[in-house]
Amino acid sequence: MEYVMSAEPEAAGEPAKFAVVLLNDDVTPMEFVVDVLEQVFDKDREEAVKIMLATDQRGSAVCGLYGQTEAQRLAREVIDRAKTGGYPLECVVRPEQDG
Repeated sequence: MEYVMSAEPEAAGEPAKFAVVLLNDDVTPMEFVVDVLEQVFDKDREEAVKIMLATDQRGSAVCGLYGQTEAQRLAREVIDRAKTGGYPLECVVRPEQDG
Protein backbone atom coordinates (compact mmCIF):
# COMPACT_ATOMS: atom_id res chain seq x y z
CA MET A 1 0.00 0.00 0.00
CA GLU A 2 1.28 3.44 -0.89
CA TYR A 3 1.19 6.45 1.39
CA VAL A 4 -0.17 9.75 0.03
CA MET A 5 0.97 12.88 1.87
CA SER A 6 -0.61 15.58 -0.29
CA ALA A 7 -2.20 16.29 -3.62
CA GLU A 8 -0.88 19.17 -5.71
CA PRO A 9 -2.67 19.67 -9.04
CA GLU A 10 -0.57 20.85 -11.97
CA ALA A 11 -2.77 23.91 -12.55
CA ALA A 12 -5.65 25.55 -10.71
CA GLY A 13 -8.87 23.70 -11.40
CA GLU A 14 -7.14 20.79 -13.13
CA PRO A 15 -7.55 17.49 -11.28
CA ALA A 16 -4.36 15.63 -10.33
CA LYS A 17 -4.13 12.39 -12.26
CA PHE A 18 -0.68 10.89 -11.74
CA ALA A 19 1.10 9.82 -8.57
CA VAL A 20 4.85 10.27 -8.24
CA VAL A 21 5.91 7.20 -6.25
CA LEU A 22 9.22 6.78 -4.42
CA LEU A 23 10.47 3.17 -4.23
CA ASN A 24 12.46 1.86 -1.28
CA ASP A 25 15.94 0.39 -1.58
CA ASP A 26 18.47 -0.76 1.01
CA VAL A 27 21.31 1.51 -0.16
CA THR A 28 20.15 5.12 -0.46
CA PRO A 29 20.68 6.96 2.86
CA MET A 30 17.55 8.22 4.58
CA GLU A 31 18.98 11.75 4.76
CA PHE A 32 19.48 11.81 0.98
CA VAL A 33 15.83 10.80 0.49
CA VAL A 34 14.66 13.54 2.87
CA ASP A 35 16.81 16.12 1.05
CA VAL A 36 15.37 15.08 -2.33
CA LEU A 37 11.82 15.35 -1.01
CA GLU A 38 12.53 18.83 0.35
CA GLN A 39 14.33 20.08 -2.76
CA VAL A 40 12.39 18.41 -5.59
CA PHE A 41 8.89 18.31 -4.10
CA ASP A 42 9.20 21.40 -1.86
CA LYS A 43 8.19 19.41 1.23
CA ASP A 44 8.92 20.77 4.68
CA ARG A 45 11.21 18.70 6.90
CA GLU A 46 8.40 17.02 8.85
CA GLU A 47 6.48 15.95 5.75
CA ALA A 48 9.68 14.79 4.01
CA VAL A 49 10.58 12.59 6.99
CA LYS A 50 7.04 11.10 7.05
CA ILE A 51 7.24 10.21 3.35
CA MET A 52 10.75 8.77 3.77
CA LEU A 53 9.63 6.60 6.71
CA ALA A 54 6.53 5.42 4.83
CA THR A 55 8.74 4.48 1.87
CA ASP A 56 11.09 2.58 4.17
CA GLN A 57 8.30 0.76 6.03
CA ARG A 58 5.91 0.04 3.15
CA GLY A 59 8.26 -0.27 0.20
CA SER A 60 6.89 2.79 -1.59
CA ALA A 61 5.15 6.10 -0.92
CA VAL A 62 3.42 8.72 -3.00
CA CYS A 63 5.25 12.05 -3.00
CA GLY A 64 2.32 13.90 -4.55
CA LEU A 65 -0.29 13.94 -7.30
CA TYR A 66 0.36 15.98 -10.44
CA GLY A 67 -0.56 16.35 -14.08
CA GLN A 68 1.28 13.83 -16.26
CA THR A 69 3.97 16.16 -17.62
CA GLU A 70 4.89 17.55 -14.21
CA ALA A 71 4.83 14.08 -12.61
CA GLN A 72 7.25 12.75 -15.23
CA ARG A 73 9.55 15.76 -14.81
CA LEU A 74 9.68 15.34 -11.03
CA ALA A 75 10.33 11.59 -11.21
CA ARG A 76 13.16 12.19 -13.72
CA GLU A 77 14.70 14.82 -11.43
CA VAL A 78 14.68 12.38 -8.49
CA ILE A 79 16.34 9.67 -10.59
CA ASP A 80 18.93 12.10 -11.98
CA ARG A 81 19.86 13.36 -8.50
CA ALA A 82 20.15 9.80 -7.22
CA LYS A 83 22.42 8.77 -10.10
CA THR A 84 24.58 11.86 -9.59
CA GLY A 85 24.89 10.92 -5.91
CA GLY A 86 25.68 7.30 -6.77
CA TYR A 87 22.47 5.89 -5.30
CA PRO A 88 19.94 3.42 -6.79
CA LEU A 89 16.87 5.40 -5.63
CA GLU A 90 13.97 4.93 -8.04
CA CYS A 91 10.88 7.02 -8.60
CA VAL A 92 7.97 6.10 -10.88
CA VAL A 93 4.81 7.71 -12.20
CA ARG A 94 1.53 5.83 -11.89
CA PRO A 95 -2.03 6.79 -12.80
CA GLU A 96 -3.97 7.87 -9.73
CA GLN A 97 -6.20 5.10 -8.38
CA ASP A 98 -9.74 6.20 -7.60
CA GLY A 99 -11.19 5.13 -4.31
